[in-house]
Amino acid sequence: MGSWDWQVFLQDPGGKDPTYWQWLLSAWGWTVSVALSALVVALLLGSIVGVIRTLPNSPGWVRLGNAWVELFRNIPLLVQIFLWYHVVPALFPVMRDVPPFVLVVLALGFFTSSRIAEQLRSGIQALPRGQRYAGMAVGFTTPQYYRYVLLPMAYRIIIPPLTSESMNIFKNSSVAFAVSIAEMTQFAMQAGEETARPMEMYLAVTVLYIISAFAINRIMASIEKRTRVPGFIAQAGGGGH
Repeated sequence: MGSWDWQVFLQDPGGKDPTYWQWLLSAWGWTVSVALSALVVALLLGSIVGVIRTLPNSPGWVRLGNAWVELFRNIPLLVQIFLWYHVVPALFPVMRDVPPFVLVVLALGFFTSSRIAEQLRSGIQALPRGQRYAGMAVGFTTPQYYRYVLLPMAYRIIIPPLTSESMNIFKNSSVAFAVSIAEMTQFAMQAGEETARPMEMYLAVTVLYIISAFAINRIMASIEKRTRVPGFIAQAGGGGH
C-alpha cells in the first residue's frame, strides 16, 4: 500500500483544469450529462414504442414497434456509437454540424429506448384486461384510456426494471470515450498515462461510478415507495392470463 500516491490528484494537468481532481469532477459532470440526457431520450422514445406495440387492431404499428426494438436491441452499443458518429453524418449532411455529445446521447438513448419499450409493453400487458374495457366503457378514446388508465399503472409495475436501466445507462455512458467525449473513462485513460498512476485514477473513477449508481438506486426506490399501490402487483399477475 506504500506505493499509492493520492497527491497526484493535486497536481496541475496543464490544461484548463487547475488540478487532476478538478478535471475528474469535470469528467463526472460530462458523464452525468450524457447519462441523464440519454435517459430522457430513452424514456420518451421507449414510451412511444412501448405503447405502439400494444395498440389494439393496429398490426402495422405493432410490427413497426417490434422492428424498432429488434433493431436497436441487437446491435452492440459501441457499434451504434460509431454508426451515429461516422455513418449518419455521411448519409445526412444536416447532421454533420451536430456536436459529438448530441450524437452520443442519441445513440445511447435509442439503444436504451428499445429496452424500455419492451419493459413498458410487458407492464401494459400485465394489467387486467378489465382496466382497458372499463376505460372504453366510460367513453375514453384510445389515447385517453392509455393516458389515464393503463400507463399510470404500467409505469408503477416497471419501476424496478427502470431502476436497472437507469443504472445501466449511466454505466453505458462510458462508451462515449470512443468519440472523445471528456467523460470519466476517457479521463482515467488519459490521466493515467500522463501521471503513470493509472491505479489511482481508475479507482477514483470506480468510486464515482458506485456513488452515482447508488444515488440512482435510492432515488428510484423512493419513487417506487411513493407510487406503490398495495396489493396491485399480485392482482395484475393473476389478471393478465
